[in-house]
Amino acid sequence: MSGGATMSASTADRGTPLVEVRNISKRFGGVHAVSDMSCDLYKGEVVGLLGHNGAGKSTLIKMLSGVYPQDEGEFLVNGQVVHLNTPRDARAAGIETIHQTLALADNIDAPGNLFLGRELRTPFGTLDSHRMEHEARQIISRLNPNFKEILKPVRSMSGGQRQTVAIARALYFNARILIMDEPCAALGPAETRMVMDTILALKQEGIGIFLISHDMHDVFEVADRVTVMKNGKLVGTENVTDVSQDDVLGMIILGKKPGKAA
Repeated sequence: MSGGATMSASTADRGTPLVEVRNISKRFGGVHAVSDMSCDLYKGEVVGLLGHNGAGKSTLIKMLSGVYPQDEGEFLVNGQVVHLNTPRDARAAGIETIHQTLALADNIDAPGNLFLGRELRTPFGTLDSHRMEHEARQIISRLNPNFKEILKPVRSMSGGQRQTVAIARALYFNARILIMDEPCAALGPAETRMVMDTILALKQEGIGIFLISHDMHDVFEVADRVTVMKNGKLVGTENVTDVSQDDVLGMIILGKKPGKAA
């Protein structure tokens, strides 16, 4: 079943967006990496953020993640202007980024990664390993009920299991907005299916997801809308129910909306 069909109602009927990107621009010297970019994301929605390498996707995501400051424009979360000057600011706003590299410590287990740098402690100040394991099992089983062996080092886990650990870490600390950068890169079909099912489950929980992917089939399976960038600018945002994959490829390659002259 396509995820896009679940949220086909007009965005005007859905209240305040989780995230609004308003007229954001970013320059590096004389290069306009992002220019007057606007898009939004609603509760329980996946928006595919698409474009060739160099289109401006990564720069936009780094601004949303608090890595780069914007030069112009503003970000709103739940209708309120937020200043995303650091990754900590982004996390405080409920925004977490699942990078393609996942940023996991290979030599420790899932609970250790989930609480890395934010460890739970007993009243005596010692590490509360039992509670961390319990909390990790709770949230991981919510995402993937078949993932039981959470106490082995993540280096010995499958790609899909590693994605689950990274997503669980974000959700445990109350992220409501996920940025997922190529979550299925280098995964086999079964692992990709696991990640796709996880994304669909997150939608049902009301999580909003910006999904960056080069796999159009994956995007069309789980996304409600696609936002296409080219040369740092917005080409357009379309409901996946209103366009074909060829239409979106045309937006990416030609930089024009379906049915419009170049």
